[in-house]
Amino acid sequence: MGTGLKGAIVVVAVVVGVAALYFTVGRGSGGAESAGVARTEDGKPDLNGIWQAMTTANWNIEAHNADAGPRSDIMGAWGAQPGGLSIVEGGTIPYKPEALAKRDENFKNRMVVKVTNDPHRFDTGDPELQCFRPGVPRANYMPFPFQIFQNQEQIMMVYEYKGAHRTVYIEPHLEAPVDSWMGWSNGQWEGDTLVIDVTAFNGHTWFDRAGNFGSETMHVVERWTPQGPNHMMYEATIEDPNVFTRPWKVSFPIYRRLDPNVQLVEFNCVPMVEEMIYTPLGLYNPPGR
Repeated sequence: MGTGLKGAIVVVAVVVGVAALYFTVGRGSGGAESAGVARTEDGKPDLNGIWQAMTTANWNIEAHNADAGPRSDIMGAWGAQPGGLSIVEGGTIPYKPEALAKRDENFKNRMVVKVTNDPHRFDTGDPELQCFRPGVPRANYMPFPFQIFQNQEQIMMVYEYKGAHRTVYIEPHLEAPVDSWMGWSNGQWEGDTLVIDVTAFNGHTWFDRAGNFGSETMHVVERWTPQGPNHMMYEATIEDPNVFTRPWKVSFPIYRRLDPNVQLVEFNCVPMVEEMIYTPLGLYNPPGR
C-alpha cells in the first residue's frame, strides 16, 4: 500500500508539473497558450486596450548613436535624437545598392518640403515631418500610444498620431479598393498569434527619420503574440523587390498602458505644419495676424 501511495504521488507530481509547463510557456516556446492572457468569448487573446512601444526606432530602426538634430542651432537638446539599438533582426537592412543611395539621399533631404501636385514632392522630406500618415510598421513604434478594438470579424487599430487608423479584416478578407499610406490589412489567428497581411501601400512610406523606406511593391506580414497579460511581441517581415535584396524582419515588445484613466489624446498635426509648408508660398495667414 505504501508503494502504491508513493507511485500515486509521483504520477500526480508529474501531471502537475506538465500542466504547469503547459500554461507557463508561450507560443514562442512551443506552448499552446500564453500564460495569464485575458480571452474573448471565442477564446482568442483579448487585445482590447491601449498599447505603446518603448523604442527609439522612429529615429532610426537600425542602431544609432545619440546625436544633435537637424537644427541644433536653435533646438539644442530639444531636437537631439537619443541613441538606440536596432530593431532589425541581424542589425542591417538588406538594401539594393541603388536603394541604399536613395536612403542616404532621403536622410540628406529629410527636412525639405515641397508644396506641389507633382508626385515627386514625396521624394523630399520625411512624411512624418509633413504630417502624412506613418504607414506600417512605423505606426506601431512611433512615440505615441494606439488603441485596439477587437471583435470576431474585425480588429481596428487607432493611432494617436494624426488619428491614423486601420481595420484588420478577419472574416471575410477583403480586397484593397485603393493604395494608401496605411496599406490594407487582412488578418487571421494562428493559435494565440494574430497574423496580419498588409499590402496596397502608396509607395511613399518611410520607416523612420533616418530615411529608411519602402516602395509601392512593399508587403508586410505582422505577428502579434501575447507574452503575458500586459505585453506582446511584435514582429514584421518586410519584403519589397524594388528596394531590398531579400525579406527582412523587425521585432520588439509592445506594452499595455496601465495608467489610471488612460486614453488617447488628440494629436492633430495638420495645423502644426501649415506655417512650415505655406509660408514660403506666401499663403500662410494665421488667425489674428
